[in-house]
Amino acid sequence: MELLAHPVRLRIVHAMRGGRELTTASLCARIPDASKAMIYRHVDLLAASGILEVAGERRVRGAVERRYRLRQDRVTVDADAVATLTLDDHRRVFATSMAVLVAEFGAYLDRENADPVADLVGYRQHAVWLSHEELTEMIVGLRRAILPLLANQPAPDRAQYLLSPIFFPVEHPPATPETD
Repeated sequence: MELLAHPVRLRIVHAMRGGRELTTASLCARIPDASKAMIYRHVDLLAASGILEVAGERRVRGAVERRYRLRQDRVTVDADAVATLTLDDHRRVFATSMAVLVAEFGAYLDRENADPVADLVGYRQHAVWLSHEELTEMIVGLRRAILPLLANQPAPDRAQYLLSPIFFPVEHPPATPETD
């Protein structure tokens, strides 16, 4: 988890989703606001940790070009790992997630053909009142809807979307019922 709690590394992981095999040069093009040296350094870290693996190599002008792929089994964060996080860990991971979200959205808007209306871009927030049971039911329903889509592979008619559900209580219910 510590390794993924970095904005550039998390963006590399996002770019590699869906069974993609990309070179470091491809990742540099995908993440143009990070320097090439930074991308290369983070790809090396992710490969050394086993999160990325070499999918193939070829010679290009005397150098070896590697195609990497994501090891999906190495980027899944389980409930046990989340349970060990301190409140400061949660702050740091959340801040990293938000930094990635802002950077990815900025990169999208910087594209020549960005069209938020046609691309159905959404960034709505809803404050809803939920019991613990209702929240659990909503999360199960979202997982049921999202999990099958995670297996989608890149295709000519598909664009990769970043989906970032975030849930946290804005306020807690009172410990005891209030009376007038």
